[in-house]
Amino acid sequence: MGQLNIKVMKKEKQKLPDARKHQIISFVKSGIRILGYGFLWFSLDTAIILLILSEMVGIIEELV
Repeated sequence: MGQLNIKVMKKEKQKLPDARKHQIISFVKSGIRILGYGFLWFSLDTAIILLILSEMVGIIEELV
């Protein structure tokens, strides 16, 4: 019975996130965010769209 539990635990092992993909997506998110704040001076509509987009990329970042 003990060996069966160990086999079940090995199968249920959680996958580790891909650190490289996480880093790349994080840099992309930061770049979009910087652009968004930069556009606050010129176009509020564009700035809002970019900042919302950066938040959506942040959600994807956490799923990678």
